[in-house]
Amino acid sequence: MNKEILAKAKAWSENQYFSEAFRSEISDLIDKNDENQLTDRFYKDLEFGTGGLRGILGAGSNRMNIYTVRKATQGLADYLLDWSNDTGLSPKVAIAYDSRNMSDIFAREAACVFAGNRVEVHLYPQLRPVPMLSFAVRELGTTAGVVITASHNPAEYNGYKAYWTDGCQVIQPHDDGIISKVNRVTDFSMIKYLGYDEALENNMIRLIPESVEQKYFDRVESLAMGNKEHNRLFGTVYTPLHGSGNFPVSEMLKRRGFEKLTIVKSQQQPDGDFPTVDSPNPEEPSALLIAQEEAGEDDYLIIGTDPDADRLGVMVKHNGSWIKINGNQIGQLLLEYYLRKLKESGKLPADGVFVTTIVTSELGREIADRYGVQTIETLTGFKYMGAVIRELENDKSGTFLMGFEESHGYLLGDFVRDKDGVMAAMMFAELCAELHQQGKTAIDQIDRIHRDNSYHSDSLVNKVIKGQSGAMKIREIMSYLRDNPPREIAGVPVLTIRDYQKKTIADRESGEIIGQTTQPESNVLAYYMEDGSRITARPSGTEPKIKFYYNLKGEDEKTLRVARQRYEDDFGALIDGV
Repeated sequence: MNKEILAKAKAWSENQYFSEAFRSEISDLIDKNDENQLTDRFYKDLEFGTGGLRGILGAGSNRMNIYTVRKATQGLADYLLDWSNDTGLSPKVAIAYDSRNMSDIFAREAACVFAGNRVEVHLYPQLRPVPMLSFAVRELGTTAGVVITASHNPAEYNGYKAYWTDGCQVIQPHDDGIISKVNRVTDFSMIKYLGYDEALENNMIRLIPESVEQKYFDRVESLAMGNKEHNRLFGTVYTPLHGSGNFPVSEMLKRRGFEKLTIVKSQQQPDGDFPTVDSPNPEEPSALLIAQEEAGEDDYLIIGTDPDADRLGVMVKHNGSWIKINGNQIGQLLLEYYLRKLKESGKLPADGVFVTTIVTSELGREIADRYGVQTIETLTGFKYMGAVIRELENDKSGTFLMGFEESHGYLLGDFVRDKDGVMAAMMFAELCAELHQQGKTAIDQIDRIHRDNSYHSDSLVNKVIKGQSGAMKIREIMSYLRDNPPREIAGVPVLTIRDYQKKTIADRESGEIIGQTTQPESNVLAYYMEDGSRITARPSGTEPKIKFYYNLKGEDEKTLRVARQRYEDDFGALIDGV
């Protein structure tokens, strides 16, 4: 066993700052000489990255536990206190948490560390989703926000997401500043802490009132453009997948008149073990199997949200069968519906803006163009979309209408600054209820959108490579692709290559740099093909996987099906050979 890792583990097992149970968990692994576990738990410290923390629950420096949460919070508190000294404003933080194991405990621990640093805390008294935290930051005027969640990761994970005063996840320069402060917390004795009851009594921790929630619901409902009578007749099934979405999604659907609403009972209650699914990810068809089983003859839509209710997954009944719609298609349907409704009501602004990402289908841009709406492209992640909204707001250069990314994240309006599965669920249900009245389904509507624009096929292939060796292998794959750029894929020539890490656009044939990317530096490679398609390689920033996005364009569906198989087989073989 590595001597440094063993020494670190022993030091943690003997540190009296930690609880006896925590130290015993580490001591047991040392006694068993469990090299794999000790290595994975101690080969590094759980890093506070640009999105915060995310890791497996357990004892160790590379694990999510109350001590790594305290350390992260102390660093964030130190940054806020410096900001306070610079601005003369008293720092305040809003905190929310989802249904994951330890989420409520981590939220209280974070609140107590903030309180110990004399940073005022506004804490949701019960689990609430990401979009409601983003709204609360803006509504309450707090300096920052924290959500305890690991989104749609497996049950063994939890995480810590940091937000800034505009309700958007932190970006530069704040993310770098916070990371620097967290890294300076080199000893747990540096952490300040005030007990929860005492902090409540001293008003250093205040519970967020119901009135804030009601204001959120009012704002979401203000987006609605459907017909309540159509909604009343439309059968809908909803599953929160044991997460935080049950209350807000049910509330919005009931407000909008969806009387024929069925909540999947076996997945209704919050449960961090997610006992009925392999993964609480509504992107996966398997997560919606129980919803299919509970759907009745008169139900035509299945909606699912992930544990923090920022993502939306759907299935629609078409010709008597349930069909899963992918993230790009949901976004395309919502975008076309929303822009059409705005235009019909005379509310479509002349300076409207749609925001997409570098791995999301180009069909969204085509839809926006048809309505005279500008498209802005960002890196993957809603924090970059939030930054665009902030810029539009500050320079008054446009009106943000909608943004979406292929990973099932959607946002309409600007009063929330992160993806919002609650508003997306409401809007998609109203869209489907309207189509149902016309004797159509979302599948019919996708076909119509293709006919009005052009045919697109979008897919994602994930390659999961876990552990320390997995991280090294992912780096090797990206290095190989940079050093050995393919001339063609599946027999189709590569025209240009965008390297978002080098911020270059290169002509593949000549190798010349013909342009620069405008997004922040990111470890992403995109191949633009002669047939109008795009293939992108991107390591995940939050999970042990590398992602390959196939955004294809063709003459018709049949051509695209064949092209998709060829591309995935040929590029997949290239990656497997690394």
